[in-house]
Amino acid sequence: MSESPLPLRVTDLTVAYQRRPVLWDIDLEIPGGTLTAVIGPNGAGKSTLIKAVLELIPRTSGRVEFFGQPLASARHRVAYVPQRESVDWDFPVTALDVVTMGLYRQVGWFRRVGARQRATATEALAKVGMDSYAHRQISQLSGGQQQRVFLARALAQDAELYLMDEPFAGVDVKTEQAIVAILKELREAGRTVIVVHHDLHTVRSYFDRVALLNMRIIAAGPVGEVFNDENLQRTYGGRLTLLSDAVEAMASRR
Repeated sequence: MSESPLPLRVTDLTVAYQRRPVLWDIDLEIPGGTLTAVIGPNGAGKSTLIKAVLELIPRTSGRVEFFGQPLASARHRVAYVPQRESVDWDFPVTALDVVTMGLYRQVGWFRRVGARQRATATEALAKVGMDSYAHRQISQLSGGQQQRVFLARALAQDAELYLMDEPFAGVDVKTEQAIVAILKELREAGRTVIVVHHDLHTVRSYFDRVALLNMRIIAAGPVGEVFNDENLQRTYGGRLTLLSDAVEAMASRR
C-alpha cells in the first residue's frame, strides 16, 4: 500500500529580489497531521517562504508540491491566514463578509452567497468566539478580534493544509490560547498546520515539529530532535555568513 503524498514538499526553492537572495535552496517536507512552527530571526525569510510556496511572490527556482500536485490542482485543499498588518482593515465589510470571502471558490465569484454558506461562516466565527461580532465592521474590531476573524475564514474553507503567517502577533494571551486550542484541534482531526512563529519560549508547548530558517533550512523535524541550543545558535547567529555565501553563489551563476 503506497503512502499518501506529503501535504507540502519544497525542493531547491530560491527567492531573490534584484538578484539579492532572500531564500536559498530550500528543501522542506511537512508530514500530514502535524503542527509545524517556522522560526528564525527577523529578515530570515519566514513570511517570504509562505508567500513563495503559495505563489503570492515569484520564485527564482525550485519546485513546490501540495499533496503531490502543483498548487493550481490542490488549491481547494489549502487555506492561508496572512499577517494582520498586510490587510486593509478599513475596507467596509463585516466580520461575516470576511469569512464568507473564504468560500467564494465553492460559491463562484459572481454568484451570491447563499444561506448554507452564511451558516458555515457563522459556525466558523463561533469556533473562534466571534459569532456575536458577525455584523460588526472589521475596522471596529480589536487586533485580536481581527486575527480571530481571519482564522475563522480559513476554518470555513475546511482545508487539509493551513499556512498561517504570525497568527499570534499583536493578540492578547486569551486570544493566543484560543488560537492554540484550535490549531491542536485541527491536528487531532488529521489536518496539517504550518505557522510562522516568533516566540521561542512556546515552541515546545505549541508545536510537535519545527523548521529553523535563516535564508536556508538550518534544521527541520520533530521539536524534541531539532529544537536545541546548537541549531538555535546556527539559526540566530549566522545570518551574515549565510548571506555572503548566497550572494557569491548567485553571482557565480551569471
